[in-house]
Amino acid sequence: MLRILGKASSINVRKVLWTCAEIGVHYEREDWGSGFASTRTAEFLALNPNGLVPVIEDEAGVLWESNTICRYLAGKHGRDDLLPTAPRERALVERWMDWQATDLNASWRYAFVALVRQDPVFADPAQISASARAWNANMGILERQLAATGGYAVGETFTLADVVLGLSVNRWVMTPIDHADCPTVTAYYERLCERPGFREHGRNGIP
Repeated sequence: MLRILGKASSINVRKVLWTCAEIGVHYEREDWGSGFASTRTAEFLALNPNGLVPVIEDEAGVLWESNTICRYLAGKHGRDDLLPTAPRERALVERWMDWQATDLNASWRYAFVALVRQDPVFADPAQISASARAWNANMGILERQLAATGGYAVGETFTLADVVLGLSVNRWVMTPIDHADCPTVTAYYERLCERPGFREHGRNGIP
């Protein structure tokens, strides 16, 4: 049985939960993170020295880093539709997964923490505005990519890239900023909403 450590509200934990739903992996999840069991305990740090969720454990051992976990699960269960084995095709999927984890995440962090989590440390209007502009600019990149592929992040079929990007798109939709006009992203979001795994784990529990 796969063991997943991390609270279900975490965007990175939800990547793993949605991936499990797509593959049909059974798991047991334990609540760790803010508001639940502390990730700063010796017990947890022995599993992930960064003190972050998610962490998984299976018969092969412990693994952390959400995108790595998603890749691992797809590979373990032979889902080359989600993560191709051919080097070029795999790289096209991983490119967008890496972009989500770096450029896209960095752009939305300040605005999201300020406007949704309402953390008083993140209250600078100029930085909120700059974050929202950068976020919209990255949504513009995704808009152009989706317009080119006509369906999903790397082509006509759903892959792991859409799991990680879909969660970020949901966060963009749900955050109260002035959203850029991205009709193709909106259509993509609606298409993702047709997937049961996304409805359960990607949309903040909204059916």
